[in-house]
Order: sequence, then C-alpha cells, then structure tokens
Amino acid sequence: MLIEIPSLFSADELQQLRQHLLAQPWGDGKATAGVGSARAKHNRQLAEDNPQAIHLGGQILARLGDNALFMSAALPKKIYPPLFNRYGEGESFGFHIDNAIRGLKGVRERVRTDLSATLFLSDPDSYDGGELVIRDTFGERRVKLAAGSLVLYPGTSVHRIEPVTRGERLAAFFWVESLVREDSQRSLLLDMDVAIQRLDQQQADAESLLQLTGVYHNLLRRWSDV
Repeated sequence: MLIEIPSLFSADELQQLRQHLLAQPWGDGKATAGVGSARAKHNRQLAEDNPQAIHLGGQILARLGDNALFMSAALPKKIYPPLFNRYGEGESFGFHIDNAIRGLKGVRERVRTDLSATLFLSDPDSYDGGELVIRDTFGERRVKLAAGSLVLYPGTSVHRIEPVTRGERLAAFFWVESLVREDSQRSLLLDMDVAIQRLDQQQADAESLLQLTGVYHNLLRRWSDV
C-alpha cells in the first residue's frame, strides 16, 4: 500500500518551516544509519535532539493527528519522532531497507517500523533528481510530491533517493508502528473505512451501514496488536 496525503501545510507555513530548518547546524546523515545503510547514505541530517527539529516534528505529528486519511491508513500505535534530511547536488541514498526496530533516543521505548513516511518540504520545481524510488510487490514507483505532501509506504520496502543534480531537497521522514502489523490487512481496513465514510455522506441505508461498520470494527479487533 502506497498512500499520498496531500497539502498538510500551506505555502506560508512551509516557507517558515524551511527557514527554521535551514538555520540549524546540519551533520552527516550516516549518524542515524545502520551499518549496511551507512555505505549507501550520502546526505545531511539534523541531530535527533536538536530542539528546533523536535519542535517542528511535534507540529508535523499534530497535523497528522488531525488528518483523517493518515489516521485511517496508518492506524498508528506509536510514531517515531520526525527527522529531517537535506540533499544537495551530488548527494543521494542508494537502495536500502529501514531497520525493523528503531530505539527512541534517551529512553528504552522501541518502535516497530511497519510504515515509512516522507514529508516533502521543497517545491519539486526547485530541484532536479531526488526522487524517492520505492521497490515492492507492486513494482518500482518513483515519488516526488508537492511541498507539504506526504507519502506513506510499507516499511518492508527496499527504496532509494536518486542523486540530486540541481538545487536542494529538504524533507522530514519517520516511521509508524501500526495497530495492525500486516500491510494487506491495513489496506483492506482502509478500503472499508473509506467506503463507510462515503456511504455515510450519501445517507445510505442506516441498517446496512451499521452492519458494515460492525464488520470493520470486528476485523480491527481481530487483527489489532494493542
């Protein structure tokens, strides 16, 4: 399942967000990479404990909490605090797969990376290259979204960031531990939830709608890990 969530932030909000981020000290992105990924990773990244990054990451999470599509698609149990990366000319990240478990810095809590997410922060016309290439059972998809839009995809996917050849690519990225571990089950639940909402808007037969809603919650009860 690959889900695009558009327009999480307005143009003015994005401009302010980029200004705050670019004023911060950026370090080598290898600092948060696993041993295998570090060999393929060539970018810059804000430190996990950077106060401005923590503040802006909180704004992203608050916006996502109000987004019905994200909540329906991800069914989040835990969310790893957003990180921020930056790719300039010649920088890239070769094919890799994200670690299955991510530890939260400074605490003993762990997050299982059922879903990976990238929030694009740069206007796609402002840079060349930099596409997120996701390889999974659905084939290979190239993703380069409008600034303020987010892509959500299975954490099991092999993926890469194409080299940037002009300009600069700025993004936030993070992982979600879902209430429902299996991607195919989450996909079915999302389809059912969208259908229920559509039927409700169309004022469909109340008894049929109640029955379908019951099926949704019974499946969620069966599949969820709480």
